[in-house]
Amino acid sequence: MAAAEVFSPTAAAAAQQQQRGKAASQAWRAVVGWIGFLLQVLLQILRGTPSCAQLLSFVGFRYPLLSGPAASETSPEVAFMPLRSEIPADVAPAPATPPDSLGRLTVVLDLDETLVSAYESSSLPAIVRTQAVEAGLHCFDMECISSDKDVDGKQKVNHVTVFERPGLHEFLQKTSEFADLILFTAGLEGYARPLVDRIDVHNRFRLRLYRPSTVTTEFREHVKDLSCVSKDFCRMVIVDNNPFSFILQPLNGIPCVPFSAGQHSDDQLMTVIFPLLKHLSVQKDVRPVLYERFHMPEWFQKHGIPQTNQAV
Repeated sequence: MAAAEVFSPTAAAAAQQQQRGKAASQAWRAVVGWIGFLLQVLLQILRGTPSCAQLLSFVGFRYPLLSGPAASETSPEVAFMPLRSEIPADVAPAPATPPDSLGRLTVVLDLDETLVSAYESSSLPAIVRTQAVEAGLHCFDMECISSDKDVDGKQKVNHVTVFERPGLHEFLQKTSEFADLILFTAGLEGYARPLVDRIDVHNRFRLRLYRPSTVTTEFREHVKDLSCVSKDFCRMVIVDNNPFSFILQPLNGIPCVPFSAGQHSDDQLMTVIFPLLKHLSVQKDVRPVLYERFHMPEWFQKHGIPQTNQAV
């Protein structure tokens, strides 16, 4: 019998082991290839200097956390990404003044994190103030009456540092030319009133509403019910960094990006919100426009808040 025809267990085992080794090698090459691919994708993202929201989106989280001052203190934090409110480039510029038949638009404005950002002075790091002022943000210190009392029964006085959102005074002046401005804050009057006195020296706010004017619903506290301003919602909008403030009238709400002292180059008021308000000022009914732009009823439904009976 020829040597090639002789059965050799050792040779067969060696051949099987060689095949296993080849398969294992191919598997490892595939794993290494996938790892290399993922690293390239991650490298491209890092080269683009993404925001925290983009990085979270890459690993499976879509939105950063919201912690607005008007949210209920007992409610869990809710994922929320401020919705953009730019006017599309193809929208024709609005007339300088709205037609007389439409009348003036009513614009309800939130205070904290929408027009200003306020901090207890004793807890504000000096570097934060220094960097903000050097970057061009305007700030001022003030005293406000606290709701707490000292040991002698006298009302405590809080010292607050307030940073104005860039473009604040220009925004109030130009918006007041075609709209009635109303301040609506969930802050207490002892804090908010002296603050608004400082930023509204020309008395452009036709009405000021404080925390007692808010209502409590089964979903949130400090909700701003616009029916206390008017029962006609066709020509009324509310601008607020916390959309839960307008859950009762979701089709009238304009959610804006929250403002803080660290946002030195913020330009929301004059480049985003003002053009939108100008566009809305010539609409017979603002709600269809805002619904197409933000789809707020669906956003609330995603967060467990059923749609109201407000029609588009």
